[in-house]
Amino acid sequence: MHVEFCGEWTQLDEQKPFTIGRGGDLQIDDNPYLHRHFLQVARSDGLWWLSNTGSQLSATVTDGAGSVQAFLAPGARLPLVFANTTVLFTAGPTTYELTLVGNEPTFEVSDPAGATSGETTIGPVLLTESQKAVIVALAEPMLKREGTGTSAMPSSKDAAARLGWEMTRFNRKLDNVCDKLDRRGVRGLRGGPGQLATNRRARLVEHAVASRLVTVEDLKLLDLKL
Repeated sequence: MHVEFCGEWTQLDEQKPFTIGRGGDLQIDDNPYLHRHFLQVARSDGLWWLSNTGSQLSATVTDGAGSVQAFLAPGARLPLVFANTTVLFTAGPTTYELTLVGNEPTFEVSDPAGATSGETTIGPVLLTESQKAVIVALAEPMLKREGTGTSAMPSSKDAAARLGWEMTRFNRKLDNVCDKLDRRGVRGLRGGPGQLATNRRARLVEHAVASRLVTVEDLKLLDLKL
């Protein structure tokens, strides 16, 4: 098993757990919002496992094609069964992405058939161009960078300005998109006690990028008058 972050590769030792965080074996960033030890990769029972050893942050985990996605909450763990596993997580204003590459994957996922035309479909959920533009405005820094690494998420005010919208319209569209995806089972989007709007926006961007709901090709939506 190898881990790749910001173009640097590290080979993991089957006999020793590998920690990821502000002070882990892989020191992601000197970010006070990031746990010192946030994620752990370890070999057990014939499989590699990814565990969330933090207490506050969650991670979005997906196969390389974005076809299969999981929400890794604090205390949870999941097996790394694909050839490439992408891990996205947000600490404060910064979103991080790294890749775990297995030598002998247990499962392989075929590329899903691409949509031919019309609106974006996530199961029965349809997004209009203006709803999709909300996501693209928030995900723009992540979509523009190449490979794994870090990106800063814009505030709702900056994202609304990028689209030329009033804040009331932006927030209404954001609520609508989050409600649609929440009803579809995407976790971490519905507000509640102790759950700030920033976390909701971060989770939306992680899900959208990991699942290929938005891609680089969608950046053109930012230049349209929607």
